[in-house]
Amino acid sequence: MCFVISVSRVMTAREVRELCAELRNDPALLLALELIVKQEWCKRKMASAPTLAIAQ
Repeated sequence: MCFVISVSRVMTAREVRELCAELRNDPALLLALELIVKQEWCKRKMASAPTLAIAQ
């Protein structure tokens, strides 16, 4: 499985390595983070989806 980590601030290489190691060593944290990201993605996808209208 491939993940892309996006951050709101500039991180040093050391911080990135520590974050990746923490996620790799704690599968529950990784699952929780994945669930949050998927929920946000679905919200954005639904918000940008056009509404269906009945043609008369």
